[in-house]
Amino acid sequence: MNKDTVKGTIDDAAGRAKRQVGEWTGDTNTQVEGGAQQIKGKVEKAWGNVKDTARDAKNDADREAERNRDVTTTTRDTDRDR
Repeated sequence: MNKDTVKGTIDDAAGRAKRQVGEWTGDTNTQVEGGAQQIKGKVEKAWGNVKDTARDAKNDADREAERNRDVTTTTRDTDRDR
């Protein structure tokens, strides 16, 4: 989880609360502001998830490349010992 995901979750929750208060009080302006804040939060959270997924994919690729280097080195060492 990164800062975008956390900030998005907070904005989503705050927007939901603001929208609800607007509904209870009949204040359409507050409802709209809350809805906009919710959307902003959802977008931030989605962006954070994309960044997390990209980072995880890079880490997986790096680990796989390292494994392939280890296998190649081990194979060369074994061939040389023969």
